[in-house]
Amino acid sequence: MVSLKDIAPAAQNNINTRFILLDKGRIMLESQQKTCIALVADETASVHFQFWGEECEAFEPGDIIRLTNGIFSYNRSNSFVLRAGKRGKAEKVGEFTMVFVETPNMSEIRWVPDPNNSKNYVKEAVLSSHSRLFPPMV
Repeated sequence: MVSLKDIAPAAQNNINTRFILLDKGRIMLESQQKTCIALVADETASVHFQFWGEECEAFEPGDIIRLTNGIFSYNRSNSFVLRAGKRGKAEKVGEFTMVFVETPNMSEIRWVPDPNNSKNYVKEAVLSSHSRLFPPMV
């Protein structure tokens, strides 16, 4: 299992991890398919997670989710999100009892192609230390 702080954008479904669902945005219709952006976290970082179709209603804040063969890549709004994709699987494995942090948010980092290997991405800058889609409660 990989920690969220160690994920990087890639065109492969190879991310196996576990996280808690903190907050869910509203359901949108995208190309005849329901989608929903959520904020998820583990003990090392947070990230925006994109649910598709029936996943949008299947998970609620507080659910602990295991992602198998996930992918961290651009979505249609040109931001990096973690998602199951066509080959991955998200499943509920528990609820409420998981240590987590909200910073850094891996989706709020500017990623650029690695100059030494164009198939990889490296961190260039932090856009925000927290999620701009799900701002911290004061």
